[in-house]
Amino acid sequence: MPQHPGLSWQFSHAITRTPADSIARGLRAVDTGNPDPYEFRVQHAVYVGALEAVGMTVDVLPALEDFPDSCFVEDPAFCLPEGAILLRPGHATRIDEPAQIRSALAARYNTVLEIPGKGHVDGGDVLTLDDEILIGLSARTDREGAEAFAKLLREWGYTPRVAETPEGVLHFKTACSTLGDDVILATKPMIDSGFFGSRVVVPVADGEDYCANVIRVNDVVLVPEDYPQTLANIEAAGFKTRLMPVSEPRKVDGGLSCLSLRFNLG
Repeated sequence: MPQHPGLSWQFSHAITRTPADSIARGLRAVDTGNPDPYEFRVQHAVYVGALEAVGMTVDVLPALEDFPDSCFVEDPAFCLPEGAILLRPGHATRIDEPAQIRSALAARYNTVLEIPGKGHVDGGDVLTLDDEILIGLSARTDREGAEAFAKLLREWGYTPRVAETPEGVLHFKTACSTLGDDVILATKPMIDSGFFGSRVVVPVADGEDYCANVIRVNDVVLVPEDYPQTLANIEAAGFKTRLMPVSEPRKVDGGLSCLSLRFNLG
């Protein structure tokens, strides 16, 4: 497979969006209470600060009250050095979000494409590695959308692979993350799936599945608070970490990767 060293973790820029008051009505698989919009914005500001602390330029877009889940900017678009691709989210309330982020992408990229056809892809189902890009089929990403997206990736010289997300997993990246350098963090169902072949896999501890969604940004791995054993596993694998407050995004099925579009224009 073609190698793209650092593609999955070396970033110069990010796009984020301020959580709206309407986030209290955000989508969730299990209702554990509504997120507090003010506290969510406080945690979002900490997140933006963490990205800036590792050398990234961060565009913070204004809140969109008409789109409760729009702070999860990773789902409606996908970014590579060559350009951005507007996706087609799989939930009806999010279908118009790509149009809302187009101008922000156009401000950073000369090339902004759309996936052809009528299929659906959520960015939360796309795991970028340094030698391939995994696209997980889920309730939000269907085969038609995945194949159309994969075609665009191949045209840009990347190697996509469509995978079956294990049952009960909302998004592919709900259950795994790349730590870079051919190291994966994954839950037991994802490890048992065999998706990752001979790569080194760091296990998510029992009872800490939410902590499967981390992001490596340059030389630091951002990790959700309150998952001590998984944090220890990541650090034992040789990675520098920084803890992030996540109580509010967690209430609406949001993880650290969902809150930004990260890319390298360097």
